[in-house]
Amino acid sequence: MKKLKFSIIGCGRISYKHIEGLAKNFEEAELVAVCDIVIERANKRSEEYYNLCGIEPLVYNDYRKMLDEVPIDAIAITTESGYHSEISIYCLNLGKHVLVEKPMALSTADAKNMIAAAEQNKVKLAVCHQNRFNLPIKQLREAIDKGRFGKLINGTARILWSRDMSYYKQAPWRGTWEQDGGTLMNQCIHNIDLLQWMMGGEIDTIYAQTGNYIRSIDAEDFGAIIIRFKNKAIGIVEGTACVYPKNLEETLSIFGETGTVCIGGLAVNKIETWQFADELEDEVALTSFKDDDPDTVYGFGHIPLYKDFIDAIIMNKQPLISGKEGIKAMQIILAAYKSQKTGMPIKYEGLEFSTIEMKNSDIR
Repeated sequence: MKKLKFSIIGCGRISYKHIEGLAKNFEEAELVAVCDIVIERANKRSEEYYNLCGIEPLVYNDYRKMLDEVPIDAIAITTESGYHSEISIYCLNLGKHVLVEKPMALSTADAKNMIAAAEQNKVKLAVCHQNRFNLPIKQLREAIDKGRFGKLINGTARILWSRDMSYYKQAPWRGTWEQDGGTLMNQCIHNIDLLQWMMGGEIDTIYAQTGNYIRSIDAEDFGAIIIRFKNKAIGIVEGTACVYPKNLEETLSIFGETGTVCIGGLAVNKIETWQFADELEDEVALTSFKDDDPDTVYGFGHIPLYKDFIDAIIMNKQPLISGKEGIKAMQIILAAYKSQKTGMPIKYEGLEFSTIEMKNSDIR
């Protein structure tokens, strides 16, 4: 079978996980080019891939030039968040499959335009919510699909992390309304995605309070969200970058009339509580599962994420986290920002919003 030819646009902090994801799927895909406006970063990623696979990707600092000169099937976009939609739509309109980092965009309009571009050009669009591939998360989703919780009551996503000012100064786009958003959009979006995926997806109302307490950034360093789902269940999000002196936890907890599950670990990768009324024979083996923590909060999921995306292209099916799935967590956060701005609960249906509308809002 002919290998899919990939490129990566954006060679910053997260891109090494994309190098790893492609390297571990080498039988079906190979990285042929990397691009970054800082050419040294692109050179570094090219060298990393060469060390893993023995192939040295071409290096560019202009993605348009790269796409003109190199035959490419699929592109991973790992730039600053504010450029995701522009670059994605450009690539999709050239007939390229796109895997875009979270958040897929910073406005609902841009995200919908990305989805439309993928559909019009008959290519795949996927969003990097790699924690959906964690084994405990997959087991939790299976339990929900089987109805083991009975009536869902509530779920909580807690992201209690520390990001000091050196983190923001390392990349000045972080924490800005134009290119990033705050803690909810950058640090919390993965767990918010898991929460909405587990709780039923369709949302009625969102209410949020956010604040900027100790980080000198435009956006929030702490946020709390209450989500009322159409199935009457309630989701609660607590997200912060202000924990002293280091990351404390990232946990996802789901509660129903006949089940309680809490998943923790460094990247929601460990079962901490697993209790159901209908105890199964394999329950002991399941609850004794203890995956080692990954080396970073990025977790283990990029390798199966790439496998899923590659399979979607080869088999002409939708990836697990398509554009229509990837937009959901982003919309929740944008609704939370709108709620903070207005001081009111927000009816979710038909919402149109963007981070840039928060630019002149006082969130302190």
